[in-house]
Amino acid sequence: MGPLASITLRKAYPCILPQVPRTLRRFSFKTRVNSEHGLALDTYHDLWKWSSTHIDKFWSLVWDETRVIGDKGPHVVDTAALPSDNPTWFCDSRLNWAENLLQCRDTDKIAFIEATEPLATSEKPSPSYRKVSYAQLYALVADLVSALKANGLRPGDRVASYASNGIENVAACLATTALGGIWVSAAADFAPDGVLERLEQVKPTFLFAIDAVVYNGRIHPHLPKVSALLSGLSNKTHTLPKVVVIHTLPQPEDRAQWEQGWTAWKDFVASGAEQKLGRSSTGEIEWYRQAFDAPLWILFSSGTTGRPKPIVHRAGGMLLQAKKEFAICGDLKPEDVFFYYTTTGWMMWNFLVSGLTLGCTLVLYDGSPLKDPSILWSMVDELGITIFGTSAKYLDHLSKGYKPREHHNLSTLRHIYSTGSPLAPPLFDYVYDHIHPNVLLGSITGGTDICSLFAGMCSALPVYRGEIQCRMLGMAVESYSPTGSVNAAEEPGELVCTKPFPCMPLGFWPLPGYGAEEDVKAAKKRFDDSYFSEFKDVWYHGDHIIITRSKSGNGGGLVMLGRSDGVLNPGGIRFGSAEIYDVLDAFTGSGKNPTLVDFLAVGQKTEGGADERVILFVKLGEGETLSAEFERTVKATIRSRRSARHVPARVIQVLDIPYTLNGKRVEVLVKKIINGAPLSIVNPATLANPDCLDFYASVGETLRAEV
Repeated sequence: MGPLASITLRKAYPCILPQVPRTLRRFSFKTRVNSEHGLALDTYHDLWKWSSTHIDKFWSLVWDETRVIGDKGPHVVDTAALPSDNPTWFCDSRLNWAENLLQCRDTDKIAFIEATEPLATSEKPSPSYRKVSYAQLYALVADLVSALKANGLRPGDRVASYASNGIENVAACLATTALGGIWVSAAADFAPDGVLERLEQVKPTFLFAIDAVVYNGRIHPHLPKVSALLSGLSNKTHTLPKVVVIHTLPQPEDRAQWEQGWTAWKDFVASGAEQKLGRSSTGEIEWYRQAFDAPLWILFSSGTTGRPKPIVHRAGGMLLQAKKEFAICGDLKPEDVFFYYTTTGWMMWNFLVSGLTLGCTLVLYDGSPLKDPSILWSMVDELGITIFGTSAKYLDHLSKGYKPREHHNLSTLRHIYSTGSPLAPPLFDYVYDHIHPNVLLGSITGGTDICSLFAGMCSALPVYRGEIQCRMLGMAVESYSPTGSVNAAEEPGELVCTKPFPCMPLGFWPLPGYGAEEDVKAAKKRFDDSYFSEFKDVWYHGDHIIITRSKSGNGGGLVMLGRSDGVLNPGGIRFGSAEIYDVLDAFTGSGKNPTLVDFLAVGQKTEGGADERVILFVKLGEGETLSAEFERTVKATIRSRRSARHVPARVIQVLDIPYTLNGKRVEVLVKKIINGAPLSIVNPATLANPDCLDFYASVGETLRAEV
């Protein structure tokens, strides 16, 4: 790779030195494409263009190249179909996701290293480690399969988790999907009300829950939250899942807070081991192979305009996309040690777990990443981590006071991945100057909606300051103008995907056959409105982007300009304004509290766009004013019902909340105005009360002066 010229502020980092190895998987895959289809593709752009045009040939070859276990069949996809058709993929195939993740059975190969944050009282400042080999993992999953079968799990049943990032949680997911069950996960730091909003929609038959969690050096009991969740489920659905409690801490198990009928994890596993259901005489799990489009798991959106949307992902799409991203694009290998800092409620947990399909070692960390800023980097050296995943906000926090390279060796690192929010250009400098000068810094983007990537890493391309490296193979990503035409390079626009892709979700829950006809139709309409109402026939993702000019054959990198909608994203944690609104809806004007008539929450950019803070506008009853005491009450209630991330930085009283003519709060417009957009962008004909926006423009000047 020759020297690369700087383009404006986009300094090129020569992340692969001194030349790109021709042994990288991307090159061997390109050679196979050329050989089998009589082509002469040369650059990455050539390969991307072919892969996103000939989607049937490309994805068929990905199946073969990555050695998917299952029956493929002749069909791939209807090439005349549009994304809005959400076509069937590999309709003749049969596969099982978990079977493909558990092909390695080596007794010496480590599958997981579980790391838990040390307690503040601990004499040992580093995490405690627990390791499980691939052989041990397989045996554990086999016993769980037996226990689930004995307790009546059927294909299509939902199995939920309200747990931390540990080995047991992954094993429960693998066992569930081995039997054709559908996995649903909520992070332990979610408040019970937030989890209830999710689980009441999918009605799980099992719930795996931890008894406690460690964070910021303290033990936080979890079972009271589990009980509160179950109480809510009982009231909402009139049925309760079977609860399996995972004891997570070294202290003796305390069952004083257990409810009747709960089962201990160790007893559940032991019962499965005794009965040996769901396995052959040789000990092989009897994998439930389903269609490529069978549901695998349900992830939830941020819930901007109502309850969180239950997004159903197809098993084959998750498998094939992960294999492509890791093996072909990222060039991950079985010898890699792969870590991603994530909770079980973020799609990066699903992303990380899918690394098992490579046979590499995964590191599961649970606890605070910043109470001791050295902790994750000490893990890199102690465990030999080669792939390190985190969020842009973590790197931003770290950059303000810690330089890992001064304290740690970090020689094993190959890749650092960042997502959750755009990675600001100065943070590229920080990573290369103060963490490692020769890593591949992969800023990646995709989301819960597709549980994978639209754009991200490629081990055969350079990294440019402030840019995502490239559009991922097989993903026909473009930047659209407001009129629905493809933008020229360097023009800002909306991220769309113009061709179908196998990790498109099946839809929102309930799918046909899983609910009343009326509910299924409503879910289908909500799904179509979410992704296909903005532009005709193409997938609309809601991200504002720039696709840059092609450099070094990359076909153009991506610059993320932020969300197009009203999703809030403080600290890289995405959630919908509806999660705040639901809390405020419970307020009543009684006693010393004023009446909350209306409210609106938006994000204001901070730190040059590297982060944002939540601004809450409130309309009170006539003659009432916002007191400091009431503001504290609002913030405390939001914190207790949701999380610390949901708490607004500012609460501001307004005379009116803007609405469209059809009665929708105008979040996006207010967000743009308080972030500096002129009032000239407003089309008053679309609003019921456009005059009230003058105040938001005025207060926006004050808010921007604060940051």
